[in-house]
Amino acid sequence: MPNINCLQKRLHKKYARHAVKDFFARGLLFGCLCLLIAACESDQADTQSVSGSEEKPEPATLVLSGGKIATVDDSLGNQNAIALRGHEIAAVGSNEAIQAYIGEQTEVIDLKGRLVVPGFIEGHGHYLSLGRARQILDLADAKNWGDILSKVAVAVDKAQPGEWIFGRGWHQDKWDDGFDSSQEIADGVPANDSMNAISSNNPVYLGHASGHAAYANAAALDAAGIGNDTVDPAGGTIVRKSNGEASGLLRENAQDAVERAIAIYDQRLSPEEVEATLREQSDLAAKEALQHGVTSFHDAGVSFEVIDFFKKLEAEGALPVRLYAMVRGESNEEMAEHLARYRMVAEGNDFLTVRSIKRQIDGGAGCAWRMATGALCRYAQYSRTGSGASGRNRTHRRNCHRKRLSGQYPCHWYPREPGNS
Repeated sequence: MPNINCLQKRLHKKYARHAVKDFFARGLLFGCLCLLIAACESDQADTQSVSGSEEKPEPATLVLSGGKIATVDDSLGNQNAIALRGHEIAAVGSNEAIQAYIGEQTEVIDLKGRLVVPGFIEGHGHYLSLGRARQILDLADAKNWGDILSKVAVAVDKAQPGEWIFGRGWHQDKWDDGFDSSQEIADGVPANDSMNAISSNNPVYLGHASGHAAYANAAALDAAGIGNDTVDPAGGTIVRKSNGEASGLLRENAQDAVERAIAIYDQRLSPEEVEATLREQSDLAAKEALQHGVTSFHDAGVSFEVIDFFKKLEAEGALPVRLYAMVRGESNEEMAEHLARYRMVAEGNDFLTVRSIKRQIDGGAGCAWRMATGALCRYAQYSRTGSGASGRNRTHRRNCHRKRLSGQYPCHWYPREPGNS
């Protein structure tokens, strides 16, 4: 009998090059009617099951007929109907052949010519971050700086004084040409003077579509302790106006100070409120993924705490997208103590797999920031033996390599700017 988990192994190579690399950074979403279709047993066995036999087969739970079933199997080709029994594929074949799988309790859906294809696999994303992006201001469709100011102004009108306002997804390359001549432009983005004018009592923090930069108003910079004399952190840049003042644009590690301030702000929430927020993020991420045909999701970096949350959702049957989670952000000591316990290899109808580690190392950094002015991307090369290549990173590499060789966890390496580890 075909096993549904075989689908991910079978389809990953075929669809990996089409996987959505990041929902909010690139906005590449697949739209189609999708169902998980597995065909991991022998082609001969499957062909026999669809051609019919003298004995009437066990009834299916669900039958889809009258459509075009893409089996992703050259020997079977496209079929008209499919029978599912629980989470497994019972048979695919013609409408007539699949009639044998219809019993009194079988749900039958007439596809009316519609296409059924295997679900897409998101090759690299951040599941809860996808959900969070739907909780805050969506700036992906902003056509200019004025659009962003308008959305922030509406949020300020609804907020209490002191309440933070968050957004994500803006990209200056998508904006219309030209800015107000009275606005100072710093690195292709207006300085935060116009933002400050509409949000003086509310910290505002807006993430760039790439995740490698963010925009903060004066209240957010103050909360983070970033002033005119604050030096750039290792691996980050506080972009400044011509007079030396912080413009509001923060690149790479310069975001960390604001995010620490946000963590303090979030301490106002009770544990129940935190969990409710996370559950909403998971629900929103699932909705966004499933409505665009993504049924499996490689979550590129989560903590043990988040994995515990995912395990809880799976146990409740509240995880509708299959997650392949990479462990990230834990120390070598924590991993040595907990990895064996957290390792989860998918079996049966499991919706959570944990068998991978993600690490960042220093190295050549590509262009994470493109200026709206059309200037060439800046490339910075960092020596592996320079300030960024710490002994800590070398220890991370050795530790991860040992785990990989032991067959427990594959490792995923990503270059980062100096100071990130």
